[in-house]
Amino acid sequence: MRFLPTFWNVNLPGIKLMPMSTEQVDSHEAKDRADNRKSPYSEAFKKFIVSGWAPYSKVPPERLAAADWTPARWASLREAFPGATLVIPAGPYKVRSNDCDYRFRPHSTFAWVTGLGEDREPDAVVVVSPTSVCLYFRPRCPRTDEEFYASSRYGEMWVGQRDSLEEMTARVGFPCRDLRQLRDELSGVVSLRVVREADPDITAMVDELRGGQAQDADAELFRTLSELRLVKDDFEVNELRRACEATRVGFEAVASELPNAVAGGRGERWVEGIFSLHARHLGNNVGYDTISAGGDNANTLHWIRNDGDILNGDLLLLDAGVEVNSLYTADVTRTLPVNGHYTDAQRRVYEVVLAAQEAGIAACRAGNGFLDPHRAAIRVIAEFLAEIGVLPCSVEETLADDGGYHRRWMVHGTSHHLGLDVHDCAAARREKYRDAKLLPGMVITVEPGLYFKSTDLLVPEEYRGIGVRIEDDILITEGDPENLSASLPRTSKDVEAWLARSKG
Repeated sequence: MRFLPTFWNVNLPGIKLMPMSTEQVDSHEAKDRADNRKSPYSEAFKKFIVSGWAPYSKVPPERLAAADWTPARWASLREAFPGATLVIPAGPYKVRSNDCDYRFRPHSTFAWVTGLGEDREPDAVVVVSPTSVCLYFRPRCPRTDEEFYASSRYGEMWVGQRDSLEEMTARVGFPCRDLRQLRDELSGVVSLRVVREADPDITAMVDELRGGQAQDADAELFRTLSELRLVKDDFEVNELRRACEATRVGFEAVASELPNAVAGGRGERWVEGIFSLHARHLGNNVGYDTISAGGDNANTLHWIRNDGDILNGDLLLLDAGVEVNSLYTADVTRTLPVNGHYTDAQRRVYEVVLAAQEAGIAACRAGNGFLDPHRAAIRVIAEFLAEIGVLPCSVEETLADDGGYHRRWMVHGTSHHLGLDVHDCAAARREKYRDAKLLPGMVITVEPGLYFKSTDLLVPEEYRGIGVRIEDDILITEGDPENLSASLPRTSKDVEAWLARSKG
């Protein structure tokens, strides 16, 4: 169990924020722990515990693959904010319950600037100045320090061997310093900006150092970091390819486990668990909460409860993605017939959604608008809804700005950007995102769906309870779009053949 560190005293109205001492920082992790869980260390133990350890390896850690790409990212930030010093925290642990924290994931802006992923590095801060870049983190202490065995937050006995300054420098490819130097080295620096959302304690420190808040300037930094990530470099694209490949393996594992999911009850949980197992094995984790929706649950767009049964004859809508160690995630959806075969009604709905997706993917071309894939896909959806007689108007009327009747059966948009976050670059301005042109290097999803709730009396009875979504991750290129997740079957016949092979 880890304890959330805080570097600043509570900022009460009318009370000046004061920095905590090193001793306060070191002891803060334990301030709220019950005395009945503490055991004092004897002097004899303190002498014994520091002895008899093998020396640390002198072989430097492997340099991050992303280290070849981060300098260009720093350059883009300096161009956007000339003369400014940019403070980008990794963030702290987040409390799950009482003194138990969630597994750490760094803030995505920190991961993009440093190349660090996985669970590195809680509480760290990267500073991009006009002339340098430096990573501030808490390096490992000597084994002779009490922190080695007593600190559940930083101690090697508790959290494993941490990097030295030299090792972290070799890993990231740029200078590193002790986190405890950060305040002094930022003191007196003009034009400070901070990613406010990442770490409230670091934000409080920066606000105090610059004599007040500059939230507008900080908001501009956060917005720009989102916009700079809209176009992926080659490293990022390759990581998304890896994420899609790992996701394929996870989906195949689920396909082979469908009989067990049916037989054991609460099959949605079984499916979620199988996919999560492979996500943790092949990558860092799932990129977002898995949607494992059987039957009518597929008509709840963000069904993450995953507590229902999976029944023969139903469809399973699985929306899941593996986040690889660099933190780039896939986002893929397939809708599978649990018994291996679509019914006539299920197949008809599926084929319409597939046709809509194909139309959307065809519109994923550089120079087209971001909304063009949605417009292409939703027209196919609307034409089908008109065909089965559920629209109270014409296709053109529902597609008009003052229409939207089709949204009863497809509420969501067709695309979003994908990268370090499953809904990537969300802080970008509308003119850079929704109203922008597609550019080579962008990666977006195309995910139309049709959702006919079992309680929807406007829908022909044969379609009630059927929910279908098909989603793939599409790279915008100079030419034809590239489907990064194309290794998973999409046509109904291919899906059925795939499921047959999985059972065999």
